[in-house]
Amino acid sequence: MDIVELRSDTFTRPTPEMRKAMADAELGDDVWGEDPTAISLQEHCAGLFGMEAGLFVPSGTMGNEAALKALTNPGDDVIAESRSHVVLYEHGAPAVISGVVLRLIDGPNGRLSVDAVAEMIASANEHTSRPTLVWQENTHNMSGGRVIPLEHLAAVARVAHEGGARAFLDGARIFNASVASGVPVRAYGAEVDALSFCFSKGLGAPVGSMLLGSSEFIDRARIVRQMLGGGMRQVGLLCAAARVAVDTMVERLAEDHENAQVLAHGIADALPGSVDPAEVETNMVFVDLPGLDVEEIVRSMWDEGVRMAALGPTRIRAVTSKEVDRAGIDRAIAAFGQAVRGSNAVRDAAVAV
Repeated sequence: MDIVELRSDTFTRPTPEMRKAMADAELGDDVWGEDPTAISLQEHCAGLFGMEAGLFVPSGTMGNEAALKALTNPGDDVIAESRSHVVLYEHGAPAVISGVVLRLIDGPNGRLSVDAVAEMIASANEHTSRPTLVWQENTHNMSGGRVIPLEHLAAVARVAHEGGARAFLDGARIFNASVASGVPVRAYGAEVDALSFCFSKGLGAPVGSMLLGSSEFIDRARIVRQMLGGGMRQVGLLCAAARVAVDTMVERLAEDHENAQVLAHGIADALPGSVDPAEVETNMVFVDLPGLDVEEIVRSMWDEGVRMAALGPTRIRAVTSKEVDRAGIDRAIAAFGQAVRGSNAVRDAAVAV
């Protein structure tokens, strides 16, 4: 049975063009700064975003943690939205590696409140720790892949700069935000001091992320990357695939967004109220199932070759990518409908009525 893989866009596999580029890549020792393919990729990506320099890192988490350590000092405050990846999914690394305090703000749709950020920065004094970095995430994963509008991102960054703090953008899926909004990635880069993005999600490369910022920042981040074990010698093998990804796979993200809309509407038809298609802006569909057995529904879909991820006891996440075509989306809708109709909770409710 063919698998319809919707747990994450990290399941994307490299294209034949990427594999060929890897086989043909010119290589050197990147720890010595002599891998020509890595150098070319870093310069290319810096140019795309209007930044001075770039640094290839093995993963988005390493990129985030290298950025944190390069941009802060131990004891500093970092202001972030409470459901950001750096808060929830990096195993406490900001405290362990950088010794920073995450100051959290609950933001609707993943957006930091401009006023709340300004107040948090202004309230610091000689008796408290000091916010030195404001962290934003675009698209915002746990808000369902929502896009942070450029105007809002810029307003938050401006408040950070006015308060003497830096602004960082975790842009793991920034190309999804760009395609969905029509805003060039260079415009996002112009508003922040540094940013990261992933090659290994919707763009389809097998491994890697990019850090971008000033030359001084990248020099510091390179040291941290080495400290964290991220120096990988002939890394041009991976950078070659990443270059193909960023050059050829961005525009097709619109197809993923369209498939997410079809999926959202299909799920909403199968179980009204479980998802609002108007809130699906990119390639993520979050399905709320209060009162139903989420694990049972996920298992039922798995038996039909459809894989979605349970997020806690009442929610399922589905993420579209190049691995799932429209036929796969149709199979997912059918499997979800069958799973819901067969759910014990639904059967019990029907009997009660």
